Amino acid sequence: MRIAIFTEVFLPKIDGITNRLRHTIDCLIEDGHKVIVFGPLSAQNHYRGVKVVQIPGLPFPPYPGLQISYADPRIMSQLIRFRPDIVHAVGPASLGALGIAAARMLGFPVVASYHTDLPAYLPKHGVGFAQPVIWPAIRGIHNRAHHNLCPSTVTRDELESHGIEPVGIWRGGVNTDRFCPESATKEMRQRLTPCARKEPVRALALYVGRISPEKNLERFFDLHDAIPELHIAIVGDGPDRQRLQAKSSGRRIHFTGFLRGHDLAEAYASADLFFMPSTTETLGFVVLESMSSGTPAVAADAGGVRDLISHGENGLLFDPANLNEPIEQIRQLIENPAQRRHLAQQARKFAEAGSWQLETRKLIGDYKQTIQRARRTDLLTRLRLGS
Repeated sequence: MRIAIFTEVFLPKIDGITNRLRHTIDCLIEDGHKVIVFGPLSAQNHYRGVKVVQIPGLPFPPYPGLQISYADPRIMSQLIRFRPDIVHAVGPASLGALGIAAARMLGFPVVASYHTDLPAYLPKHGVGFAQPVIWPAIRGIHNRAHHNLCPSTVTRDELESHGIEPVGIWRGGVNTDRFCPESATKEMRQRLTPCARKEPVRALALYVGRISPEKNLERFFDLHDAIPELHIAIVGDGPDRQRLQAKSSGRRIHFTGFLRGHDLAEAYASADLFFMPSTTETLGFVVLESMSSGTPAVAADAGGVRDLISHGENGLLFDPANLNEPIEQIRQLIENPAQRRHLAQQARKFAEAGSWQLETRKLIGDYKQTIQRARRTDLLTRLRLGS
């Protein structure tokens, strides 16, 4: 197939969407598909031989790293030249909306996929006043696509409740070869706990991801102050890092910045547990990567994480409104190594069932169904116009 992807973010930026796209494009190429990417001006211009058309735009200050894209004529000209079988708008906002509009004008089938709980993010980024108009805007963009996808059943139900349809599931996968229990090392555990010096570390909690207000990372301070033996490592970067890092001074909390490749895999596997306090995850890839690494997750019972964790079977879920529940759950895991091992084994089994290759082939199935749906829609439109 010939696949055109529009995305608001792309490499070298590191986040859940670029991680998803990188793995998906890898699998598409390996299966012989042709891909072109339309990305922001900050994107790299090629990836593994795939052309990236860099579309300029204005910065979007409330959410650093995003831009409001211009209606660049290259969108139309490059689509005409490439002649895609399908156009996929990933997390469409400004550039994605332009891509959907161009594709519909040119008669190409369109898939749109939803990945970011933007309505929940707005208040924490100082633009809560936009909430009354955000869902109508999202609905207007997504209902111009022939088919919509999202990462979890919780997100699908929310989209459908706001009048977006049809909606399917594109969960995404995990690299179980890279993220595996065997990646644990004594050296990485020491690197994640520098304040321990030569003292043995009884318990290490890990977080990986964007460090920003909507992630609720203040909850780590509650954990630290309530559990004396707990060390905490926070991997990643973002607009809230400087404030949180200053607040953590004197505590057993270490900010590593970004880790990549084998370092990241070692970090996951070298921790005792993964803590995810965010309530706005449409899926939570980092939770899935921790599960693949054999590191059980303690996560807020909200959003797409519910599709990954079965409470008490392969991880633990807590009520986000209950400040004490995650503290007690983590104490329980520290004091009960047998339970921790059981959760780790079941988490790994769950992750092994969802490789990127398998998930990408399911995506190709969705593309094919979308093409058929677009043909039926166009036929019905012609029949109506003819009558």
